[in-house]
Amino acid sequence: MAYRFAAALAAMGLLAMPAAAQERPAPCGDRGDLVSQLKDKYHESQTGFGMTGNGSVVELLTSDNGSWTLVLTFPNGRSCMMAAGEGWDMKKAKLAGKDA
Repeated sequence: MAYRFAAALAAMGLLAMPAAAQERPAPCGDRGDLVSQLKDKYHESQTGFGMTGNGSVVELLTSDNGSWTLVLTFPNGRSCMMAAGEGWDMKKAKLAGKDA
C-alpha cells in the first residue's frame, strides 16, 4: 500500500520537488518593484486582472515568448507572485452563429 502511494506521488512529480521549495513563501514586496523586475527580466506586462471577494487584485502578466506570472495584490498594498511558468498562449474566442 505504501509503495503504491509513493509511486502515485512520484508519478505526479511531488517527490521530485525539494522540501524547501514546497515550503518557500511566495516572493512578495512592493507591486511596482515586482512588475518592474518582471518587465526587465522577462519582458512581461499586464494582460489581465480581476478583483477577488476580499478586495485583492489578481493580475496576469505575460510576454510575447510565452512566459507568465500571476501576481496577487492585497488591500494593504503588499503584492506576491503566486505562480509563474512558460508556454502561455492567448486564444481568441470563437464566435458561434452564422456570422462566425
